[in-house]
Amino acid sequence: MAERVMPERFRHALPAMLADLERLVCHESPSADLAAVARSAELVAELGERLLGVPAERIVLDGRTHVRWRLGDGPRRVLVLGHHDTVWPLGSLRTHPFRVEDGVLRGPGCFDMKTGVVMALHAVAALPDPSGVTVLVTGDEELGSPSSERLIQDEAAGCAAALVLEAAADGGALKTARKGVSQYEVRVRGRAAHAGLEPERGVNATVELAHQILAVAALADPSSGTTVTPTVLRAGTTGNTVPAEGAFTVDARVREPAEQSRVDTAIRALRPVLAGAEVEVVPGPRRPPLPPSASAELFARAVRLGAELGLGPITGVAVGGGSDGNLTAGVGVPTLDGLGAVGGGAHADDEHVLVPAIPERTALVAALLAGVLAVPG
Repeated sequence: MAERVMPERFRHALPAMLADLERLVCHESPSADLAAVARSAELVAELGERLLGVPAERIVLDGRTHVRWRLGDGPRRVLVLGHHDTVWPLGSLRTHPFRVEDGVLRGPGCFDMKTGVVMALHAVAALPDPSGVTVLVTGDEELGSPSSERLIQDEAAGCAAALVLEAAADGGALKTARKGVSQYEVRVRGRAAHAGLEPERGVNATVELAHQILAVAALADPSSGTTVTPTVLRAGTTGNTVPAEGAFTVDARVREPAEQSRVDTAIRALRPVLAGAEVEVVPGPRRPPLPPSASAELFARAVRLGAELGLGPITGVAVGGGSDGNLTAGVGVPTLDGLGAVGGGAHADDEHVLVPAIPERTALVAALLAGVLAVPG
């Protein structure tokens, strides 16, 4: 019965939550700007200390600032995970100011995912005893978590659950599965020559890139849900010179670990087609898949709690985008993602959050936390 009254509690707290959110959104934090991320981390730390009554730990890895609370002295039971960095460059507030109109909140990073950060802290603060909860808010998720990957995995290890406050999918659906994500850069070296006088003396990096792009694109397998997409391409220097070098990036997304291994092996095995050309593959961020089995039990619990709390039907969906939930699932921890803001427009001009859903989803997170903590062991 205590869980049933929680939505009303957060409705009363909504003005304070919106004030906290305005402060976070108005402190811009593009991932690549280390100073901006550090300033944002200080604000997250201050907010969490006020709500949780416990000072935050600032963890700086490769210059990137992450914020953590380990609550209570007992074993770690559940990880609440989010990030405070965004894709929006400094100055975006001038064209996309924070505002709330007709129940819709807007501002850079509000949906992905500063609303989720505020929700997470308020949900944990509402627990009678949050012992066993770890809250981790990272500062490099939008880059693929290069510095925080090991930190996330270590914090998740041994937990009974990881709750990820990334934004919900369309219609407010929770994210019950995510594709694994791998990124690469394929670099080609050829030999320059005058394109008009003696092109035969050159080794054309652009032509070699064309061969490699076709080989990489052929690794996709629609029947398995595997996409392998060449994206950014660069080559050459001037219009009358045989290109001596070039590169393209690759985005690969898979549903199953075996597919991730297959694609990885094939891309690393690329060999030049043109005599005299060289090919180098540089792997980038890699996240394992979050399979439906990792979220099944937590999602079933969320559906039940949603009904008990009067929140309406709780739905789930598999998505192609990756998150830090992939990392927690990858170390075998039950993971439920998409528990944050309901809205849309991530990374786009129409980024927005539906304000009436904030207290409802915060209540769901608090109820999930209470349920996990109530299970012995």
